[in-house]
Amino acid sequence: MTPPTPATGRVAPVRPTAVLVRSAYGAVAVEWFLIVAITTILVTRAYLALTGYPQVGGGNLHIAHALWGGALMMLALITGWLFLGAVPRVVAVIMGGIGFGLFLDEVGKFVTRDNDYFYGPSAEIMYILVVLILLISRIVRDVRKPTTAEALANAASIAADGVAHGLPARRREQATELLSFAEDRGGDPALVANIRGVLASSADTPDRLMQWRDRAIRLVPGFLRSPRWVSIVGWGLAFLSAVTVVAGTLSFYFHEGRRGDVDIYLELSRSHIATWILLISGVITLALTLPAMIARRRGATLWPLRSLRLGALVFTLSNALVDFALEGFGALANLALGLFALSVIAYHLSQAQVVTAAGDHDNVHM
Repeated sequence: MTPPTPATGRVAPVRPTAVLVRSAYGAVAVEWFLIVAITTILVTRAYLALTGYPQVGGGNLHIAHALWGGALMMLALITGWLFLGAVPRVVAVIMGGIGFGLFLDEVGKFVTRDNDYFYGPSAEIMYILVVLILLISRIVRDVRKPTTAEALANAASIAADGVAHGLPARRREQATELLSFAEDRGGDPALVANIRGVLASSADTPDRLMQWRDRAIRLVPGFLRSPRWVSIVGWGLAFLSAVTVVAGTLSFYFHEGRRGDVDIYLELSRSHIATWILLISGVITLALTLPAMIARRRGATLWPLRSLRLGALVFTLSNALVDFALEGFGALANLALGLFALSVIAYHLSQAQVVTAAGDHDNVHM
């Protein structure tokens, strides 16, 4: 990067150093996209079961909800192309997630000759796709630490939003942290100063999202916001995943049988594929949660919460899909428990990030 030219005082053009630049909010957007998609699948199946699987259309016509899903995904793309700002991005994530869920719900029709909506392995196919998307997003996020160019680009993107819409304090602080991160690592001082100037010129706006979140949090009883819930949820996830791993391993050696007058049922599910999915999910969740809980006991704060959040996400998404295929509406209760664990961890992670970010720019993550 070159400094301002003496003659004009303007910053000379910066030569691109990377083809792909990661978004600071990309991984979170993907996670919410998947949460919305899975919730849509469960709500759709529940609604269809309660209403007797109605036909949308007339006569020989039946408008499959996969078409509505494709339309929503198209609208999500168009929204992202046509509009700038945080609100259109949130709208695109929600519309895209609902659309993907409606599309994915009918995967059984696409992989069977007789268009079987109730095709047994549909949940497993959904699970594989969801986990692949989640893993790809995390690999992209964690494959390397943020670069100076990425920090500057994300800060400039936030500053650009502020030009059109103004910025709430939270977004302004995020951009400032990214600029400090880039400055500490040798970023061009003139470019940093220019972006700071754009940030300073943007108007202050209310943070509607945080206001809604704070109102929702105030409705939650104080004892539910206690840090003790992190321990309860974390050790609970570790225990449940360990039980899943043990039971899943034993199910491949012991099948339904008899020992004297006692029936032995050690199969996790009616499907070996589902058993494999739950076993793999259990192994991943255990690998994420157990070291995190041990590290928390030793005083670590930020990375254990990030690991617990990812573990809760894997546990919630995988179990919701497989449980719904095997237990029907019973999956809704499991989904609610998983989302409760995820919300507890996410809340305390956000609190820890506020405290840590105040004096440590190394905790900037893409």
